[in-house]
Amino acid sequence: MEYLSIDGQRFYNMIVNASNKLEEQKDFVNSLNVFPVPDGDTGTNMSLTLKSAVVEISNVKGKSIDNVSKDLAKGALMGARGNSGVILSQIFRGISKGLQGKNKVNSSEFTLALEEGAKAAYKAVMRPTEGTILTIIKAAGEGAAKSKKENITELLQEVCDYSKRMLDKTPDMLPVLKKAGVVDAGGMGLLIIFQGMYEALKEGIEEVYLKKAEDIVTKSSAKSVESEEIKYGYCTEFFIHLKSSDISSFKDKLQALGDSIVVVKDEDVLKVHIHSNDPGEILSEAIKLGELSKIKIDNMRQQHRSILNADGGKTPLEDINNDSEGEGYISQESVQDKEYAFITVAAGKGIKRIFQDLGVDYVIEGGQTMNPSTEDILNCINKLNAENIFVLPNNKNIIMAANQAAELSDKVVKVIPTKTIPQGITAITVFNPGEGLEENINTMEKAISTVTTGSVTYAVRDTEIDGKDVKTGDILGIIEGKIEKVGKDIFEVCDKIISYMVKEHSELISIYYGKDCNEDEVNSFLEKLEDKYDDIDIQCYSGEQPLYYFIVSVE
Repeated sequence: MEYLSIDGQRFYNMIVNASNKLEEQKDFVNSLNVFPVPDGDTGTNMSLTLKSAVVEISNVKGKSIDNVSKDLAKGALMGARGNSGVILSQIFRGISKGLQGKNKVNSSEFTLALEEGAKAAYKAVMRPTEGTILTIIKAAGEGAAKSKKENITELLQEVCDYSKRMLDKTPDMLPVLKKAGVVDAGGMGLLIIFQGMYEALKEGIEEVYLKKAEDIVTKSSAKSVESEEIKYGYCTEFFIHLKSSDISSFKDKLQALGDSIVVVKDEDVLKVHIHSNDPGEILSEAIKLGELSKIKIDNMRQQHRSILNADGGKTPLEDINNDSEGEGYISQESVQDKEYAFITVAAGKGIKRIFQDLGVDYVIEGGQTMNPSTEDILNCINKLNAENIFVLPNNKNIIMAANQAAELSDKVVKVIPTKTIPQGITAITVFNPGEGLEENINTMEKAISTVTTGSVTYAVRDTEIDGKDVKTGDILGIIEGKIEKVGKDIFEVCDKIISYMVKEHSELISIYYGKDCNEDEVNSFLEKLEDKYDDIDIQCYSGEQPLYYFIVSVE
């Protein structure tokens, strides 16, 4: 159908249809993740992020496209899950900026909004990598700009075609995609969103409803991308209340001082994130631009999603003592004011029980295959009465959402950047309630840097990665995010990665076996390990975690 302009209601229909389309194809997007383990979650995270955004704009009657897009951006921010979800929220933030002040827009104005979406995404990532979702949002803007169509339906068709051609080129931009024989998962997710928007206009959909959560949200697979060697040891985040406008020069200086740089400007406030080896030098440059606030420095040296309720907003918590209640575990002390409280993310009844025994106040069910949203974590924070609240993400793909929740809270919230379950357990173990806040932060961060984590799972598809030929069903031994051993037997693979992880001064091996392991076989394996490493303390727990036969740490 022909649409020379779109208003708030029409834009709402486009977005809801896009959300439903992405939900239908999220498993396909998940399958495009390069790492061949059973937890590719790009599609899941993008779908849940978009669904959260749609819930925010459910009351659209009489609203302008400006107001609808603002609410959409807010919903995406709060519901952002994983790195792909965070980037998607930035895209919507940019589109909202492009639609600002408009009751409805024509094709030229809609084109400008897409271009603003690309600008916002690229600005948020200091060193953008081509061949990713960033390339596709840029292509969408370029495709719209090249089009001369006044009919927005035809314009979006050309946007989809142009973005699809660019997506097909992503394997040539990223060798890791070519080796795996896939296009970029995040880029595919974004293309599906645009296709859903186009479909709503093409078919003239007048009424479209977001499917109920129980219909569209299913247990799915989530990703664990390859971890990279940490070149810079400190994660520094802060806000600058700008007095100077020389942002460009500041960005140039950051380039030479670190990586993983994100700089986002919102009116007169600049949010900065950078990994460097000298946080003091970063702050010295930053203070030249204005007053600093919410400074957070993490020592990084050394990694849920659960089914949403129909209201789309309930925190995905599980009662460790009584799973049937569906609420989060909360210690008796948590309802009272106290100095310290803990929130952690974990999957597997045994692992969650370990955190409970260590005094954790809330356990959010999640981790691999389940990345909780910013709002999920923030809801837990708001329920705790404590002077200082620690959040342990226990997964590298949850850290960004945890940091965002901390920033949105008016409480003192510190995210300890734990990337694995063993790191989270170690952090709580070394926590000393008799020490001050900064002393505990330093102690925990130092402790997690000494933890080496391995895991044993299975391959979900054929591929070649890390120089190894992997076939579907092979058993994979992974150390710090890299496949180190491919085999056929879970115990042989686990034994091998432990041998790689144990060093001259290693003192403790901790093993958490999953729900698919046979307890008698595990005990026999444990006896062999005790004979092999008779000078090292070995501890073994039933973690009951899904997908991973073993999670192992060596300290």
